[in-house]
Amino acid sequence: MLKRKMYDYLINWKKNKGKECLLIKGARQVGKTYLVRMFGNAEYESFIEINFHKQSSLKVIFEGDKSANEIYKRITANIPGIKLIPEKTLIFLDEIQKCSNARTALKFLAEDGRYDIIASGSLLGLAYGQDDDREVEEVESVPVGYEKSVMMYSLDFEEFLWAYGYEADTIDYLRSFFDSKEKIPPEINQKFESILREYLVVGGMPEVVANFIEYQDFGKVQEIQDKILASYSDDISQHAKGAEKVKVRKCYDSIPRQLAKENKKFKYSEVENKATARKFGDSIQWLHDANMAYICCNTTTPMLPLNAYEKDNEFKLYINDTGLLMALFGFATKQALLNGNLKGFAKGGIYENFVAETLVKNGYTLHYYKPDDNSELEFIVEKDGGVIPIEVKAGNTATKSMNSFIDSFSPTVAYKLVSGNIGEIDSKVTLPHFLTMFI
Repeated sequence: MLKRKMYDYLINWKKNKGKECLLIKGARQVGKTYLVRMFGNAEYESFIEINFHKQSSLKVIFEGDKSANEIYKRITANIPGIKLIPEKTLIFLDEIQKCSNARTALKFLAEDGRYDIIASGSLLGLAYGQDDDREVEEVESVPVGYEKSVMMYSLDFEEFLWAYGYEADTIDYLRSFFDSKEKIPPEINQKFESILREYLVVGGMPEVVANFIEYQDFGKVQEIQDKILASYSDDISQHAKGAEKVKVRKCYDSIPRQLAKENKKFKYSEVENKATARKFGDSIQWLHDANMAYICCNTTTPMLPLNAYEKDNEFKLYINDTGLLMALFGFATKQALLNGNLKGFAKGGIYENFVAETLVKNGYTLHYYKPDDNSELEFIVEKDGGVIPIEVKAGNTATKSMNSFIDSFSPTVAYKLVSGNIGEIDSKVTLPHFLTMFI
């Protein structure tokens, strides 16, 4: 059983939810359904699950009168043997995008408050007009004020360490170096750099991680990742509209190629010869809204708020799970990375993808800063009332762009992420990649 940070979030929601249902969003295969089942069975006397994809006949429960009394009456009429125990029952509405009446009814169930309600679904980020699945229904009325949304992701590196068997004291030990900026003992640093390489290859998809922890078999890792990638392809085929299906697929397939180049700015010409934003712009937005890829925009000015200075036509795309990116690169690339033999621009793209993924999971919005052709910082983030630069190096090379940024904007701290150890010169802090989890 994998320990997830989201479980503690659910515990806190249960204690402090007030008049709100919880809506869990996230890409397919990140563990939403499994986690809610585990939570419901462990924390409640009664757990009721309705999956509108597998049990489409149960949509009848939410047809007609949407008062809480009538809905609960229809639940007992359509699901035999259940127990509705006030304040001790969790009702889980899974794949709720396939039942718009259930989404609308969340308001009335929240107002009633007798039972806790969690809803979830894949591709909930897609606007109604973006989804071609005929079973996905437009919501008549979104329950604003009665629905708390939270995004769930694949396992981050800290959760991967938990799966490996490392306890909180080990995480605290690593954090102490991040806080003190003291050098990590070389054998410890090398050990966690090695584990990070495994994480880059395995990724954070729960099924992949659980299998790897049990069997330590990278061949099986690839098999499961290929299966997940096939399900993503099916999602594109089922949910992208009309001609957009082919375009979304082309954009997704181009991401590994683009990250393997020196200049990782997304180029439509890499998707298709002479392609333009007019043709493929909606496809990029679809991948972002489906949580299959993260957009990182260039900003003209590293000042708050960063989104006010975005260049809409200059951005990078990152895969939502670095393990899936590695699966797209193929087994030989995985082997080279694990053995420390991988060279070239693809290595830099892999580490950039890991940092992008980690920053998103830590709650940041992605931006980069490229003021001219001779200077680029892979990421800048809003933190503690200022803008913090983050430079990512696959090795431990010079930092001309970082030094220029520090001279021009005097950030309180600037992070250089490397394959190496900790160092500190004035505001510039060098960190091994695996300590990104603490930024």
